[in-house]
Amino acid sequence: MGGRAALRALGLALGLPRAKTRYTRQRVQVPMRDGVQLVADHYAPLTSKPAGTLLVRGPYGRRFPFSLAFAALYAARGYHVVLQSVRGTFGSAGKFEPMINEASDGADTVHWLRDQPWFTGSFATIGLSYLGFTQWALLDDPPPELAAAVITVGPHDFRESVWGTGTFAVNDFLSWSAMVARQEEPGLLQAVIRQLRAPRQVARALAEVPLGESARTLLGDGAPWFESWVDTDHGDPFWDQLRFPEALDRVNVPVLLLSGWQDIFLRQTLQQYRHLRDRGVEVGLTIGPWTHNEMVTKGLATCAHETLDWLAAYVGDTRALRRPAPAHIFVNGQGWRYLDDWPPPTTEQALYLQPYGHLGDNPPTTKTRPASFHYDPAHPTPTIGGPVLAPNGGYRDDTSLAMRDDVLSFTAATLTHDLFVYGNPVIELEHSADNPNVDLFVRVSEVDAKGKSRNVSDGYRRLGPLGPGTHRVSIQLDAIAHRFVAGSRIRVLITGSWFPRYARNLGTGEPLLTARQQKPATHSVHFGESRLRLPVERSSADRPTHAADDVG
Repeated sequence: MGGRAALRALGLALGLPRAKTRYTRQRVQVPMRDGVQLVADHYAPLTSKPAGTLLVRGPYGRRFPFSLAFAALYAARGYHVVLQSVRGTFGSAGKFEPMINEASDGADTVHWLRDQPWFTGSFATIGLSYLGFTQWALLDDPPPELAAAVITVGPHDFRESVWGTGTFAVNDFLSWSAMVARQEEPGLLQAVIRQLRAPRQVARALAEVPLGESARTLLGDGAPWFESWVDTDHGDPFWDQLRFPEALDRVNVPVLLLSGWQDIFLRQTLQQYRHLRDRGVEVGLTIGPWTHNEMVTKGLATCAHETLDWLAAYVGDTRALRRPAPAHIFVNGQGWRYLDDWPPPTTEQALYLQPYGHLGDNPPTTKTRPASFHYDPAHPTPTIGGPVLAPNGGYRDDTSLAMRDDVLSFTAATLTHDLFVYGNPVIELEHSADNPNVDLFVRVSEVDAKGKSRNVSDGYRRLGPLGPGTHRVSIQLDAIAHRFVAGSRIRVLITGSWFPRYARNLGTGEPLLTARQQKPATHSVHFGESRLRLPVERSSADRPTHAADDVG
């Protein structure tokens, strides 16, 4: 009774269509080709006309919130749901090796599914994060019964997730490894305490060198995969078993992609959309103002509505999609918009870095000394907001960054009218350093009329090893749909680290796991061609942008 009441309350809170039926839940054993048995819960709607079948596979267990958000919610609306714990987790036999067994185990689960007497003949997959990765693993060789997929913040390429910037995304994946290593320890209260303590414990481990020793102290006997992720070269064949780029060429069923502007996998979600769109696959894209963790909190109502709509159209009996356009995009500073495509047509607007911390519409007219900052790996620039697996991620007040002596800040004049930016900003820098082993972090922020700054888009790149002299560096920042409001100012922040989101560059070129020595660096940004390129809505670009008498 309590579970049904909670489900009704959730449906009302999310504004969902009323539940259609009651359901039962039964634990089942699913055999794999090597004899291993995986545990799943089968949610069976008590109706003679089920809407369809859904498959959900993940490593985080089958209790709340996954039981509610990805099983009960859909079973109450007529779907058979199989919620399965992947190999080596929560009662499923075998050894958990992240990502490695998902293609074969997913295929074996479908083989079992098609033999069940209640199977409706076709099925869809749903789920977020790792539950999205398991969908891409299945789509690497799509079974004929698959009718649709709804993939929420789901990467298809784990190598790019951890090493896409050239340095290791250490906070996210040490945190994740530590969480998974201990998630099955008993006690609800203990689990809550672990969650509260985890950010501080991870930060303490990352502050020490060498990373290998401090990380292993945190992980104990758990997460044996962590060292191989950190210590294996980006081009090593090891990564082939953790990525499914071919799935983007093989899927032909309708796919709905759900993400957030502050999600750690946003770049891959947009790559998935573009690739499927260009192939002519039926694909929808929804992006809200959310972080990865907020997809099941602030983003749950939107995601549930759009998932039910997609399933009704391609798995159920509605056969009519209610969304009026493929892309449903939240424009920060304005609200939701439907677009025929992403990104919409734009034109480029450049803002040039100027001496004394200014941004201008034209290159500087006189030569001046470059702007410089000192990077000390013992005192790296701290992560403030942005796409990160942490409670303090997302949109944050980052005013304090512009005041740091290890950050260069460039601020444009006050905007005279709203400026809409759609797509990926790009920073181009004439850059030099006195150490060949350096990183660059770049952020675009919006400064309001009171001088308060808030992050808009980030970019990171490991540059080294660099040769002597000045180098032209181009960094693509995270995609945005953002309205810079009239009266605000655009700010560019540049620094040499973004810690602990990314492993700090110790400046010696030594392997990350074992490096102990730390060597500072002085960065210089040269004026002339250093600039920020913004993809601006065409109507916005036709008018003067800045007040001429305000050099902010």
